[in-house]
Amino acid sequence: MRLGLLPGACLIAALMSCGIADRAGHEREILAWRESRVEKLRAPYGWLSLVGLYWLREGENKFGSAPDNSLVLPPTSGVEHAGSLWLAEGRVLAEAAEGSGLTADGEPVTSMRLHTDVEGTPTELALGSVRLHIIEREHKQAVRVKDSQAQTRTEFKGIEYYPIDSSWRVKARFEPYDPPKVLPIVNVLGMPEPHESPGALVFEVDGETFRLDPIREDDELFVVFGDATNGSETYGAGRFVYTDLPSEDGTVVLDFNKSYNPPCVFTPYSTCPLPPRQNKLPFALRAGEKIYK
Repeated sequence: MRLGLLPGACLIAALMSCGIADRAGHEREILAWRESRVEKLRAPYGWLSLVGLYWLREGENKFGSAPDNSLVLPPTSGVEHAGSLWLAEGRVLAEAAEGSGLTADGEPVTSMRLHTDVEGTPTELALGSVRLHIIEREHKQAVRVKDSQAQTRTEFKGIEYYPIDSSWRVKARFEPYDPPKVLPIVNVLGMPEPHESPGALVFEVDGETFRLDPIREDDELFVVFGDATNGSETYGAGRFVYTDLPSEDGTVVLDFNKSYNPPCVFTPYSTCPLPPRQNKLPFALRAGEKIYK
């Protein structure tokens, strides 16, 4: 049998069908994605290391491991009174106590202005195994605290998944919005945050048509969605999935096997976005990550 005489045949061993090859390749892709996902979670300062979130008040906010600080850090920071964070007109200044050992990018800190996450890469302060940086939500500033020795990281038990199912790797049609649609996405703290959606992802499941509004993040589309498994088999506040940007013919591959839990599943100190109403699917989407137990 000559493969060259078989239109559309896969260039693999003659006894292996294209469908089997595709499924095997897809399974390898998903397993590699899962491995990368867990590796990022278990990184020394990944989401599993998040141990605190403190909203700053105007003026002085003292920080350190002693209980009389405004920001009480884990004992692993090694310093009872490390210094102060001064908030004025949306800007945060760090002042280190003498001998605290506070550093940023490996350099000792005496006094410096801290950049927030909305300005790009936030300034990260280090004390022992503890790291802290400033986030901004709804024009309010907070300190996010991470500790590589956090129990949520050191005692991480792994993630449970639905079986890999190629039928949940669907082809969607991208329908652009002109102008982009503004999505007022609310986070778990009840704060609405406006995001732009460049267009809808339109796809079919069992002959019915559904739509999801993604957000563009650099060279990808980010989707916050819910489905009928939320609260029982999956996290109650929905899941996330990324896709590539639309191809030239306006199609997008939406692989729900890569659906994953938001950081709020692992820590109460995150500010995860919730699915907008139009992104709540009415059926049970049994693919990707299950709830973390």
